[in-house]
Amino acid sequence: MEDLVVVGGGVIGLSCAWRAAQAGWRVTLRDPAPASGSSWVAGGMLAPVTEAWPGEEGLLELGLESLELWPAFAEELSAAAGQPAGLHPEGTVVAATGSGDRAELDALAGHLGRLGRPVERLSGRELRRLEPGLGPDVRGGLSVPGDLSVDNRALLAALRAAAEKAGVVVEERAWEPGDTTDAAGFVLICAGARSAALHPGLAGLVRPVKGEILRLTHRHGAFPVPTRTVRALVDGRPVYLVPRPGGLVVGATQSEHGFDTEPTVGGVRDLLRDAERILPGIAEYTLAEAAAGLRPGSPDNVPIVGRLDGRTLVATGHSRNGILLAPLTARLVAGLLAGAPVPPAVDPARFGRTGT
Repeated sequence: MEDLVVVGGGVIGLSCAWRAAQAGWRVTLRDPAPASGSSWVAGGMLAPVTEAWPGEEGLLELGLESLELWPAFAEELSAAAGQPAGLHPEGTVVAATGSGDRAELDALAGHLGRLGRPVERLSGRELRRLEPGLGPDVRGGLSVPGDLSVDNRALLAALRAAAEKAGVVVEERAWEPGDTTDAAGFVLICAGARSAALHPGLAGLVRPVKGEILRLTHRHGAFPVPTRTVRALVDGRPVYLVPRPGGLVVGATQSEHGFDTEPTVGGVRDLLRDAERILPGIAEYTLAEAAAGLRPGSPDNVPIVGRLDGRTLVATGHSRNGILLAPLTARLVAGLLAGAPVPPAVDPARFGRTGT
């Protein structure tokens, strides 16, 4: 049995630690605040199709491959943890307001059609038949039943429970390069936006991208929570509303301000303004939480998964797709630990940064 230290206790780190322990590794996970950060704040969308953009076809394929893994992954995780993994099986609708927004969604639908991934285009009236809470400003959009969501906080709890039951030791302390307590084993860096400081091969490759998110609680008498994830363009600005038991997650802003994790008045205002244009009934909900997380961005928006040197592996740079790509990333890392290569698209060698 070999030793593995996993650095980072978010969804990626916990998923990889669980899979490594299942494969027979003696795993220690180190994080001063596991199950926090961007994984705790996230919206939990499993949405490779509705997040597809021209030029990111490789990322779309990775997302679709991981989405196919999600139902079995969630079922296995729930059984191993003895608690729900939080998978929400309903799909996604995408709403547009003005003509510019509708044109952008038409362009997205056309792009997906050319890739062999057709989506259903709907009028505003047809969308309201699916989700009656959509407001009159919604003029049309798309139905994407295959794009799902997961309750990120239920997922984190299930992953930690399953990992610990599999033998993972969680140490709530930081890991530093050159830590002598794990000199004989392997290290897997899954520290999200802070990964770049942990190995010279990651310097300049991973950056923090701030995202502000709100949590709303449904109040008695208010319009019901939608059954599907609702994504929207409001005068060119993206917003999403993801159902949770008893409420909604609303997100997300995007900005690059270093490691700032304070939500701003402007971010909260903009999210509420646009969300209310799409679902007017949320005006009667309670604003329960405003928070910000740091997505780990990479230069090409594709994750960085592979070997950095003879004893250091990495799984980071997932940007907005960390939760979606968790099952696939954990499978790739398990393969790495068994000596298998990773796809060139995710290998850090694409940046010329690997060592021996």
